[in-house]
Amino acid sequence: MQVFNEINALKQALSSERKEGKKIGFVPTMGFFHEGHLSLMKQAKNETNCVVVSIFVNPTQFGPGEDFESYPRDLNRDLKLCEDVGVNYVFTPDVSEMYPTGYSTYVECEGGITKTLCGASRPGHFKGVTSVVNKLFNIVEPDLAFFGQKDAQQVAVLEKMVRDLNMNLKIIPCPIKRENDGLAMSSRNVYLNEDERKDALVLSQSLKIASELIANGETDAKSIIDQMKSHIMTASSAVIDYVQIVDNSDLSDIDTVKGEVLFAVAVRIGRTRLIDNMRMTI
Repeated sequence: MQVFNEINALKQALSSERKEGKKIGFVPTMGFFHEGHLSLMKQAKNETNCVVVSIFVNPTQFGPGEDFESYPRDLNRDLKLCEDVGVNYVFTPDVSEMYPTGYSTYVECEGGITKTLCGASRPGHFKGVTSVVNKLFNIVEPDLAFFGQKDAQQVAVLEKMVRDLNMNLKIIPCPIKRENDGLAMSSRNVYLNEDERKDALVLSQSLKIASELIANGETDAKSIIDQMKSHIMTASSAVIDYVQIVDNSDLSDIDTVKGEVLFAVAVRIGRTRLIDNMRMTI
């Protein structure tokens, strides 16, 4: 495994791999790996023969008062995990490498797809995401790029960016990885104290309630959302950011649950903002 922190050096190494006919798989991350990240790397390894992982906590996708400075980091541990999986290249640039003095170019996906869900409560977040991922795609030039479905809106936005800009790669969404009790794996779970960790289960439990309601014939989105919210608020440390049921294709709100739908929740447990979701065909 080779580790690079300079763009040109990585591009040169990957150019050699490409000349040998290697299929390049790319896993962009912000590090502090859990099994969800490792599952992306393993899938990339299964589907390609050259796996690149980036570790970069991107400042442009964090808003004022968010946790950029305190976001969990452990590069040495992350590199060991990458090596154990069999990753070929790791890219760990400094902020100054990605955003040198005078940098002022951004890529933004406009429209409803970025204005709902996390986009509504985190203005500018997806502009930061699309800009940095666009840069990373230009640096790595992957054939396939692997993203976790836990960030369902991010996946949808990046799929749209790839389509709109005619990028020569494919986004591969990968299933959510969960703890044994159902909590979606997240680097931010480390922020939770013991009581908050128990309260955090209301996110996945609310999605299970929605699934059960659908199975029993309920299709009214408002009724389902109300019952999901009622359960979430049984946790004393929970503050709801959003609970929405949207069309899976364009993330627009729906009144009647039918077709391909996404159930999405964002909740602050104490000071920690957590998200979860469930896709379903009705």
